[in-house]
Amino acid sequence: MVDMATLTGAARVALGPDLPPFYTHDDEVAAALAGHARSQADPVWRMPLWPRYDKWINGKVGDISNAPEKPMAGSITAALFLSRFVEKAHTHLHFDVYAWTPQSLPHAPRGGAAQAIRALFSLIGDRYGT
Repeated sequence: MVDMATLTGAARVALGPDLPPFYTHDDEVAAALAGHARSQADPVWRMPLWPRYDKWINGKVGDISNAPEKPMAGSITAALFLSRFVEKAHTHLHFDVYAWTPQSLPHAPRGGAAQAIRALFSLIGDRYGT
């Protein structure tokens, strides 16, 4: 299962506009994705699903809170929040994508950017055929 969203803006603060982070519990898929990202010149960066922060999203009113009271690790806690809804998925990849080029570059105009798409397409093609 793959989702691509920007939930907090926290990842953009940490990594800037050019390097989209992703989260997964699956080390094998993470390593394969890193290889495809290199071969496709489509960089991605794995971030930790840090178990200690999982308790931060426990709710006081409901079972879970999408807005933890801790004013830090927003990208991680957002990914942990999503992971609670995909526990039965064999593999889950969450991309916290900014998907915007703030200034024109030699290889990309200013505007919307297809971040991690080439790497992900290559990974899926390699695993499941094209």
